Amino acid sequence: MIFEDHSAKTFIRPSWKKFLAELRARKGHSDLVLFIKWDRFSRNAGDAYQMISTLRKLGVEPQGIEQPLDLSIPENKMMLAFYLAAPEVENDRRALNVFHGMRRAKKEGRVMGHPPLGYVNKISETGKKYIAINEDQANIMRWVFNEISKGQLNTEQIWKLANQKGLGCSKNAFWMALRNPIYYGKVFIAKYKDEESQLAQGQHEPLISELLFYDVQDILEGRKKKRRTTVTVDPALLLRGYLLCPKCGKLLTGSASKGRYKYYHYYHCRLGCTFREKAPVVNDRIAEEIKKYVRPLPFLELHKQTIISVFKNKTKHQRSDANQLKAELDQTNIRLTRARNLLIAGDLDPDDYRKIKIESEEKINRLEIQLTTESTSMTSVEPLLNKAFSNISQLAALYEEGNTIRKRKIVGSIFPEKLSFEKNEVRTTRINEGLRLMLLFYNDLDDIKKRDKSEKI
Repeated sequence: MIFEDHSAKTFIRPSWKKFLAELRARKGHSDLVLFIKWDRFSRNAGDAYQMISTLRKLGVEPQGIEQPLDLSIPENKMMLAFYLAAPEVENDRRALNVFHGMRRAKKEGRVMGHPPLGYVNKISETGKKYIAINEDQANIMRWVFNEISKGQLNTEQIWKLANQKGLGCSKNAFWMALRNPIYYGKVFIAKYKDEESQLAQGQHEPLISELLFYDVQDILEGRKKKRRTTVTVDPALLLRGYLLCPKCGKLLTGSASKGRYKYYHYYHCRLGCTFREKAPVVNDRIAEEIKKYVRPLPFLELHKQTIISVFKNKTKHQRSDANQLKAELDQTNIRLTRARNLLIAGDLDPDDYRKIKIESEEKINRLEIQLTTESTSMTSVEPLLNKAFSNISQLAALYEEGNTIRKRKIVGSIFPEKLSFEKNEVRTTRINEGLRLMLLFYNDLDDIKKRDKSEKI
């Protein structure tokens, strides 16, 4: 006699595998295997027929004690099919009910199954299950998301540091956690039949902001460049890395020579080249060069209006699309409101209202996403231009008063390619394209200023 507590959905059961091995080893010693009912033998009709065939090859006949069948009678095979199919149908129905129940719970914003890192399962006084923040792990997960958003360490390094802090999870579990929208308060619902995948507002407390979550996703997907650690530069050699040797064309380096009373800084070449120039001279000449690109605000205001006018002309079709989306969104909201009023008045069947509500809400969500995308792409350029032109109007002052990092950013912005210094002159192949066009525009205006009043107008 064999006892087991494994599910009959499959024959991969320890006791059954052991029993089958004994039957094969002692073929011909047994001719009958008994069980209470056929659903104890198997709850999968396909597997059951295969196992019956296997047993018969071993000379063994399966038989249910409470549901006996003489399988030598052809008509009894119909009863066997019923005995085997009924429990499988019952299992499938139970599984489907569980699936729909879990899907409905997710739509309500409940988190099912094992809680994610940083959370723990709890039961309220009313017996309702929910997830709550586990502060020990939650603090580590907040730290993880913040560190990844900085872009200074890779994911594996942060995983190892998090485990040292006490997180205690595998690399795969860590990677899955970083993708889980639960951390910013949403529950993911997978696609099912004609219903698209979606995010439901969770009932739990979020650990991080939505903005931080998507910043991390951008870094993980490579859409956002990781921030590099700031390199320390000697203020006396702030142009190191921007200068080319006028003799051999190689990148200049810089160093300090110790004099009797102080250090003297130089930009110089290497590997046998003898070019050498005093760093203060080059630094002062660059400062003078930058002053050439300063322009007055009145001119910049005119240039700004020109850019805004061109931008509006280029994006007018997008604004038209956005207005159309807004109108469609308003109409959908009105349709949903009318349906609700008809339901209250008793003029609309609840099932019909439910269908209208589902269709309308799906359409509203889709339109809102499209409208948000359109609005993002049509962000006004005016605030950006105000800041840019304000900086250009006081470029020389910003450079002189700025720290080393700001000075290097200004040099890199104006001169996209390397500079060379020879005979007290700064040479470059080209300047920033936007700045070049602006200077051309300024020169044209300067020519107009020299004409008479009517030509100026």
